[in-house]
Amino acid sequence: MENEETINGNSEAEASDAVANHHFPCDVGARGQEVAKPVDDDELPEPEPPGHRKEILKALDAVERDSAAIAESFSSLFSSLRLSLSQATGSTVEHMNCFSDAAGRLQECVLDASTKGNRYINSCLRLNEEMKDMDALATRLYPFFVFSSLCPKSFA
Repeated sequence: MENEETINGNSEAEASDAVANHHFPCDVGARGQEVAKPVDDDELPEPEPPGHRKEILKALDAVERDSAAIAESFSSLFSSLRLSLSQATGSTVEHMNCFSDAAGRLQECVLDASTKGNRYINSCLRLNEEMKDMDALATRLYPFFVFSSLCPKSFA
């Protein structure tokens, strides 16, 4: 009898361990709640080996370390991208300022040149008007000279 109790006691402890370590199959009901499936005694799956949990924990630990390394890598990448973008933006601002200065100076030079060109044209027009009076006077004073300049050399 003592032998039976020991056997029954051990088998009950093993059974409770198997139940605690086992994940029973279940269905999802219409409302999203899990509903346990009835399991026949014949269909009880074998309990997971004790080393299997350790392997899962090791795998989870490795995944966690890899995830942390990837997160650090992304953080470093974004930091590097932010620095590069900042430098590119700074260079662009400097180039735009330089371009603005050059365009401003060019505008000043063009304005100065056009002002001087207008003065030259106005001086030429004024001189032309003054020369018209001189041309009429020269024709009256030297009619032969003006005529000879208009005629071919064979007549002179």
